[in-house]
Amino acid sequence: MLFMKGTPQEPRCGFSKKIVEILNEHNIHFCSFDILSDEDVRQGLKVYSNWPTYPQLYVNGELVGGLDIVKELAETGELEKTCHKEMRLEERLKALINKSKVVLFMKGNKALAKCGFSRTIVGILNETGVEYETFDILEDEEVRQGLKKFSNWPTYPQLYVNGELIGGLDIVKELEKSGELLSTLKGENAS
Repeated sequence: MLFMKGTPQEPRCGFSKKIVEILNEHNIHFCSFDILSDEDVRQGLKVYSNWPTYPQLYVNGELVGGLDIVKELAETGELEKTCHKEMRLEERLKALINKSKVVLFMKGNKALAKCGFSRTIVGILNETGVEYETFDILEDEEVRQGLKKFSNWPTYPQLYVNGELIGGLDIVKELEKSGELLSTLKGENAS
């Protein structure tokens, strides 16, 4: 986790920009938090970490350090050992698609869908009683954009069963209307 000024896409200081560049150059997968968005976190983390400046990089809940330490780790080859290398996007997508028998990529989650299409498909899936996992595409822009290309399906939500794309809300509605939704979700071949 990188606590920084701004976001990886739009850093708001040179130190944050440089640490993002280093992490990206070394294919380190990381999440970030914009400390400019929450003054309590900004001040509290300085006390918690006993580190007065930003950015701050954490691995497994432990402070690694700021830009100077990350630079040094990169120069000595220790950065990859300290941080987790990012799986190639295609590998990540395949792993996410197959994390459960039925996986729904949506805006939000089962408890709090963040768009009407996602809300509708969750309602339909809940009525079937079939267990399914969700992935909030609003939390990971790389997955959000990458899955569109990977699946050749330009919109969300996207429903996968046994690692195969079933489709979006319109397809799920058609399957429901034709009585084939439950067998599709169970991975049974409809005749």
